[in-house]
Amino acid sequence: MADVNDMDLLREYADRNSEAAFAAFVQRHVNLVYSVALRYLGNSPDAQDVTQTVFIILARKAASLRHRTTLTGWLYETTRFTARQFLRTRTRQQAREQEAYMQSTVNEPDTAGVWRQLSPALEDAMTQLSEGERELLAIRYFENKSAAETAALLGIQEWAAHKRTARALEKLRKRFSKHGVTLTTATIAGAISANSIQAAPVTLAKTVAAAALANTAAAGGSTLTLVKGALKVMAWTQTKTAIVVIAVASLAVFSLRQHQAHDKLREQNESLQSQLAELQAQNEQLLKRKVQTPHLPAPQIQTALTPAPPIEETQSANLFDRLKNKDHQLTREQVESYLKTAGRNATTLLAAFRTSGDTALLREAMETSPNNPQVAFEAVLNKELSPAEQRQWLDTFEESAPDNALANYLSALNYFNAGQTDKAVQELSAASGKAFDDYTASRMEDDVEPYLAAGDSIAEAKTTATMQLMLPQLAQLKQLGLDTVDLANAYRQSGDTASAQAALQAAANLGQQYSNPTPGEPVVSRLVGTYIENAALSAMDPTAPYGNPGQTVQDHLNQLAQEKAVYLGLNQQVEPLLPTLSDQDWIIYKDRWLMFGEQNAQQWVVNKYGRQ
Repeated sequence: MADVNDMDLLREYADRNSEAAFAAFVQRHVNLVYSVALRYLGNSPDAQDVTQTVFIILARKAASLRHRTTLTGWLYETTRFTARQFLRTRTRQQAREQEAYMQSTVNEPDTAGVWRQLSPALEDAMTQLSEGERELLAIRYFENKSAAETAALLGIQEWAAHKRTARALEKLRKRFSKHGVTLTTATIAGAISANSIQAAPVTLAKTVAAAALANTAAAGGSTLTLVKGALKVMAWTQTKTAIVVIAVASLAVFSLRQHQAHDKLREQNESLQSQLAELQAQNEQLLKRKVQTPHLPAPQIQTALTPAPPIEETQSANLFDRLKNKDHQLTREQVESYLKTAGRNATTLLAAFRTSGDTALLREAMETSPNNPQVAFEAVLNKELSPAEQRQWLDTFEESAPDNALANYLSALNYFNAGQTDKAVQELSAASGKAFDDYTASRMEDDVEPYLAAGDSIAEAKTTATMQLMLPQLAQLKQLGLDTVDLANAYRQSGDTASAQAALQAAANLGQQYSNPTPGEPVVSRLVGTYIENAALSAMDPTAPYGNPGQTVQDHLNQLAQEKAVYLGLNQQVEPLLPTLSDQDWIIYKDRWLMFGEQNAQQWVVNKYGRQ
C-alpha cells in the first residue's frame, strides 16, 4: 500500500474494516507518535503505552476523522493530550529521566549538543504555539516533509507555508531563549528535523495495530484506563452554569495578559529585521509569479481607517489613484482562473469567496470541508443561513476549534439573541483562559493570492487584500460585550452582586482579547476591544482594586483613554505620510501590518517619514 495516501488508508479501515489498511497507517506514523510521547514521558515503556493508546483512540474515532485532509496534526495533538493524562495519573521524575534518555539515544554528532539543549524544553515550547502551527511543524520537521509537500497537505501555497513555518520557528526561538537556550531559527529547525523522531521498537507497530483492531481486548488494564482518561480530556468541556467560575478564570487571564503585553512589545523589535528580510525575499518570488492582465475601471470605493496611497514606481499614477478607480471585487471568471491554478480546497475556496463575494464558493467549501474551523467561521458569519443552520455551524465551529475562545463568544451571542441566557453564560465560562484567534492575519494573507492571479502588482494585491476584508465579527463581539454588561446590571438589580461582578469581568476579558498587538490586527480591532473593556469597567466601582497591585478600576479606565488617544493620534499622523511612501516601503508597510499589526506598521511609517 505504498502508493495509497494516509486518508485513503483510514477511509478503507473505517468503511471496510480493513486491518491491512490500519496496520499500514500505524506503520507510517508510529515513529511520530512514539517520539512525541517519549519526549513527554522520558522512557520507552511509558511511551509505548501512550503510543498504543493513541492508535486505539484512532481506531475508535476513525469514522469521524475520515473527512480530514491530513491526520498528522490530530496524531500530534492526541499524543500530547494522552501523555499529559498519563503524567497526571503516574507522577514521575520526568525532567531527569527525559534528559538522561535523550542524551543516550541522540545519534547525530553535529547536532547532539544543540539537541541536548532543546529536547527538555521542546514540548513545553510547542504548547505555546497554536494548533495549526504545531501541525505545520509536525509535518515539516517531525515527518521531514518538504515545504512543497507540507503546503499541499495543508492546502496552502508554498510561499505561505514558508512564511508560517518561519513565524512558528521564531516563536520557538523566543520560548527557548527564555529557558536560557539562545539559538537561531535555522539551527533549531535543523536540530528538530535531525533528532525529533526516534525509531520505535521494532515490534511496537504490530502490537499497537493488534490492540486497536481487537477493540482494545489486547490492551492491558492500565492502557484501557488511559484510553478513557485521554478521551475524557479530549472531549468537549461541559461548563457549569455558575458564573462565578468566569470571575476566577478571567482575573487570572487578565493578570497573565498584563505580563504578556510587555514581553510581546519587547520581542517584536528583536526579530523585526530577520522577518522583513524574509518577507522581501518572498515578495521577489511573488513578482516572478505575477500574471499581467488589464485593470478594469470601477466606481470609487470607501477606505477604512487608513487610506492606501503609496506611489507605484513603474506607473505614473500613485497606488491610491489606481485603486480608487478599480473594483475590489473579482469576477467569477477571475476567481475560477485562480482556482484552476491553485486547486479547490478550503483555503482557496474561502479566499475566492471573500475576494468575489460569490456565496456559491462558500457553500462549496462548507460541503467539501465541513470540519475546517475557518470554513465554519465564515459559515457562521453568512447572513443567508437560517437560524437552525447558524446554530448547527456554531456547534461545528466549537467542535473544530475547541481551543479558540472566538467560537464560544459567537455561540454565546447566538444564545443571548435566542433568549437562552443560561447557555450564553456557559459559553462565556468556557471561553475563559482559552487562546483567541479571529483569523484576520491568515484571511489577509490568503486573499493576496487571488488578486495576484488576477494581474495585480504585489503592492496592489497586498493593499486590496487588507482594504476589502470584512470584519463582521467585530460588531458581533461588541454586541456580546454590551449584552454581558446588561446581564450584570440585571444581576445587580436582583441583589446578586457577586454574579454581577463576575459578568462584568467576563465582558472586560472579552475586550482584552484585542489588548495586545497580534499579526494582521487592524487598529479598528483594538478600538473595539477598548470600547468593550471600557463599557465593562465603567459599570464597576471606580475605587475597587483592579489589575496590577495598587491599581484601581479608575486607573485602568484612564489607561484605556490614553491608549485610545494613541491609536487615533497615530492614525492622524500616518494618513498624510502614506502617499509619500516608495513602492517598496509600501510593501514593507503591509508586511509589517501582517506580521505585527497595523499599529506597529503605522509607527514604522511615522518613524521613517515623519521626521524627514
